Amino acid sequence: MVGVFQSFDRSKLLLSVLLAIITATFLSTGAVSALTPIPTPEPKPGSYGLEATKTKAPPKSGARITVPSNGASFSESPITVSGICPGDLLVQLYNNKVMVGSVACKNGSFSIEIGLFPGKNELSALVYDEIDQQGPKSNVVTVNFNDTNFEAFGQTITLTSSYGRRSASAGSQLDWPLQLSGGTGPYAFNVDWGDGTDADLKSQSLAGIININHVYKQAGIYSVNITVKDSNDVAAFLQVVALANGKVDGVGSQGDENDGALNSIQPKVLWAPTAVAAVMIPFTYWLGRKSQVVSLRKRMLKERDKA
Repeated sequence: MVGVFQSFDRSKLLLSVLLAIITATFLSTGAVSALTPIPTPEPKPGSYGLEATKTKAPPKSGARITVPSNGASFSESPITVSGICPGDLLVQLYNNKVMVGSVACKNGSFSIEIGLFPGKNELSALVYDEIDQQGPKSNVVTVNFNDTNFEAFGQTITLTSSYGRRSASAGSQLDWPLQLSGGTGPYAFNVDWGDGTDADLKSQSLAGIININHVYKQAGIYSVNITVKDSNDVAAFLQVVALANGKVDGVGSQGDENDGALNSIQPKVLWAPTAVAAVMIPFTYWLGRKSQVVSLRKRMLKERDKA
């Protein structure tokens, strides 16, 4: 009888330990699943924006052009256009409905140099958020440009792009297509990429699609200034915004940042099941012992009744 009780005691103890281990394992799996961040893909070169699981409303407020004043006249180009804008949005400037430049809104204001067309110029601005959602249109400012080069040569140069903002990962090549029209070839390009490196010099014999490219070594937002002159020294200007994806200030890449977040969470998650198991093992053992005592008493009573 004693051997049976000892065997029964060991079975109860093993059952209690097994129950505690299963409970701790279940809690560990659930905690890791709930707390481990889901890695998100980095933006691809040539794109801009963040993938989001929730829909974000587009900007409700637009920019407002304050300089120059409506009706102003100019004899030189480019000119400076400035105004107020909401948040850290991208501000794209349009001249006669053609995109002529872009700049990041900083501290509620913007300032940008843009080229003018001969004669009447209707200036307006649009704002875009980080996922390229458009906000309301700004006020329209009309100015006039007395282009002496146009009077002398009978034509002007237009430099624009379908992209006010382009991006690539830091260390990867950023490509930017431009549209050049007018003027007389050959053309000379000067591209200041805004990162302190020497300006790129490029020549082009004919107007049309022009591709420029650059590799940013450090992540950040850069103002790109492009100037082109034709054989008659007639010039056009374009200012746009480039984004080098990654962790700013050389702290590390976006992937490194996510890895750090994982490393900081995992020890906390793994310690939690250990603490739970430490509490559950004595508790389940106590339950097993109590159940054992009750069972033994019942057996002893049955044995006594038989005797």
